[in-house]
Amino acid sequence: MAMTRDEIKEKLKEVLKMAMGTSADGLIKCSEEDRLNEDLGLNSVGILYVVVAIEEFFDIQFQGVGFGDFKTVKDVIDYIEQHAE
Repeated sequence: MAMTRDEIKEKLKEVLKMAMGTSADGLIKCSEEDRLNEDLGLNSVGILYVVVAIEEFFDIQFQGVGFGDFKTVKDVIDYIEQHAE
């Protein structure tokens, strides 16, 4: 059974919290409009960690896209929703 959008968002929040470490306190109210770099402050190492973790958590592969193609949390959720089994 496919995950709901809310389930994907909650799991994605867990992944982002792990990637951000101690700076994850503001993530509690993470919204789909939050920008990955500007609002969440993910640097290149954090983004790399997030990519790997998303692939493992959701059993998907980012193919034909770079993580730079994703500007907001919504963009990531949309991609996961379309590619998760």
